[in-house]
Amino acid sequence: MRMALLTAMAVCCLLGILPVGTAASASAAADGPYHFGFKRSVGGQLPSIDEEGFKPIVDKHGAIFLGDTSRKDLFLTFDNGYENGYTAPILDTLKAKKVPAIFFVTGHFVKDQPALVKRMTAEGHIVANHSWSHPDMTTISDAQIKEELERVNKEIVALTGQSDMGYLRPPRGIFNERTLRVTKELGYTNVFWSAAYKDWDTKDQKGSGYAFKKVVGQLHPGAVILLHSVSKDNMEALGSIIDEARRQGYEFRALPELEGIKLPF
Repeated sequence: MRMALLTAMAVCCLLGILPVGTAASASAAADGPYHFGFKRSVGGQLPSIDEEGFKPIVDKHGAIFLGDTSRKDLFLTFDNGYENGYTAPILDTLKAKKVPAIFFVTGHFVKDQPALVKRMTAEGHIVANHSWSHPDMTTISDAQIKEELERVNKEIVALTGQSDMGYLRPPRGIFNERTLRVTKELGYTNVFWSAAYKDWDTKDQKGSGYAFKKVVGQLHPGAVILLHSVSKDNMEALGSIIDEARRQGYEFRALPELEGIKLPF
């Protein structure tokens, strides 16, 4: 199960637009699928999705790619498909640095690590939906999409008392207009990212210095940063990344603040 999840989640960091798989219907096939990708930030320049072919549908359905680019705000997000021993130290660092984050969890993580999920919400973080079994949602029906998301939502509400989940990260970064439309109708804001690197491969960790350079080198106003909690490098570099970002004048904010919702932390 763990290796299957790792393989599936690996896809989500290949930055580019790719047609994948066979869509569930002819209409879906004509509507992508797309693999989220973007033009990276270099030297503080803003990233873009202008050339990727999917910007109109991302904008149409209110999906988040980055925040207010006139403000030096950063939004820290983690994907949690399975536990590799690093989530607790990550939470320790966030608590010590007083930084909010949003954790996108799968059904496997929720069932396997209920104590960590409870800790996330208890310490002021947001637990968000990454689907129950991490499927390519462009290949399953609307009803199956609903079931995937409702199963996670039900478990999280029962476990933490958190109200219904409002944020979704599409599994593997794969989407089309149908999945954006259906999930929006279910009450979700899709959250992509504007800063990321190949951090998910646990057999290819290159040290905390490498992680630091890859993340800090992509910082830009309004950045939505994607990190995977299975990475030892991320865990070790996180404190230094936060300190350097603040030294550069950035502030870490909770994702709902993009929608005008102020949360204390």
